[in-house]
Amino acid sequence: MSSFDERQRGEEAKFAHDASLRFKAEARRNKHLAHWASAEMGVTEADAIANYVAEVIAADMTEAGPADVARKIKADFEAKNIEIDEKTIEAKIAQFDIQARAEVLAEA
Repeated sequence: MSSFDERQRGEEAKFAHDASLRFKAEARRNKHLAHWASAEMGVTEADAIANYVAEVIAADMTEAGPADVARKIKADFEAKNIEIDEKTIEAKIAQFDIQARAEVLAEA
């Protein structure tokens, strides 16, 4: 095997590893976000929180980036007649993104 092939395989493995870490971090961010939103909406039942976490994670599969998650959280707050602006949600997404990345990297 040539050194070029070895380098190419190494790059492919690194890309796959980085993609896996990004996916885990985004799912963890969404989990933290769902827990925060649940608390803000007064949801306390463990099953309801777990279902909401799954809904938020699924909402993130709609499009690239966190905009789809922000829209879901905003709509859920509006459905509960809780006033919260997009900037607050975006700030929480950023906060939990940093936290989740640190957690995932610490585990890797």
